Amino acid sequence: MKFDICVPILGFEDVKQVELEKIDDFFMKMKAVDHEHISFTLINPFILRKYDFEVPAKVKELLEIQEKSNLLIFNIVLIQTPIEDSVVNFIGPILFNTDNNKAAQIILSESREYDVAEKISLFLSK
Repeated sequence: MKFDICVPILGFEDVKQVELEKIDDFFMKMKAVDHEHISFTLINPFILRKYDFEVPAKVKELLEIQEKSNLLIFNIVLIQTPIEDSVVNFIGPILFNTDNNKAAQIILSESREYDVAEKISLFLSK
């Protein structure tokens, strides 16, 4: 499924459209449509931890989020070997509105609960 990026992915402002591809029940691959060498592995944060944040009003407007919108929320994960050394970026969730195929990254700059690089091993034993 392809999504138009409404709020740029930090550091990848030239990426305007991405394609999501399911890897398994936990991971997705997000590939830039116009940049064949840019791809990200994403993880469903809700399988790892309690994860809650407010979506800024401007992002809600850009993604046309309504009360009954179908949203996917994923975080970028940097896969390492072994997998326990992989790190998750919890302060930069990417929201996907599957109703209109629009996506945006938001930055949780005021977060005291989440970090940019948390080891996945911290959540595997919970």
